[in-house]
Amino acid sequence: MKIIACLSQKGGGGKSTLARALAVELTKQKLNILLVDLDIQQKTSQEWSERRKQQNIKPIVDCQSYPFFDEKLTKLPYDYLTIDGPARISEGTLNIAKRANLIIQPVGASLDDLNPAIREFHALVKAKINKNKLAFVVNRISSNAEEKATQNYLEKAGYYVFSISLSEKISYREAQNQGLSISEVKYPRLKKQAQELVKEIIKKIGTS
Repeated sequence: MKIIACLSQKGGGGKSTLARALAVELTKQKLNILLVDLDIQQKTSQEWSERRKQQNIKPIVDCQSYPFFDEKLTKLPYDYLTIDGPARISEGTLNIAKRANLIIQPVGASLDDLNPAIREFHALVKAKINKNKLAFVVNRISSNAEEKATQNYLEKAGYYVFSISLSEKISYREAQNQGLSISEVKYPRLKKQAQELVKEIIKKIGTS
C-alpha cells in the first residue's frame, strides 16, 4: 500500500481538490483506491463522493470519513490511500506523516500562505520526518511570473516543488460542484494540466 497525504495549515488551500484528483486518476488506472476524509465536521470530500455517485460519474471513487488517522487503515486491502487531511495542522499530522509515502502541501502565492506552510514542513523535519517525503504544489496561480516566483521561494526554503502548478479557475470549482475532479474539467488545457500534475506526483512517490 502507498499513502499520499494532502495536508494544509488552513482550510481552502486546495488539499481536497488535489486528493480528489489523485483518487480519480489512480482509480482510472484500475487500482484499488480509498479516499480518506479526515475532516468529519465538514466532510467535503465525502459529500463530493456522494454527489459523484448520485450523478453516476465513472469511475466511482470509494471515500470514507474518519475522525483521525487510524493505523487500521494501513491494513485495508487498497493499493493507495489518498488522504484529505483536516482543515488545519493537527496533533495527528505527525502520525500521518510517519506512515505516508508522500506528504503534499498545496499552497498559494501570498506570503501569508507561503511562510506558515514552510514552517509546518520545518516542524515535520524537526520531528524526524524524511525531507524527501515533503513536497509543495503551487495552487491558485494567476500568471507565469507569479508561478515562477512562488516556486523559487519554496525551493529556496529547501523543499521539493512540483513543476506543474494549478491555475485559479472558476471551471475547477464548477467541476467539483458537479462531482467531478479537476482532472475531468471540460476544458482540454486545464484537464491536461491537472492530469500531468497527478502523473508527476505518482512518479515522485516512487522516488521518495
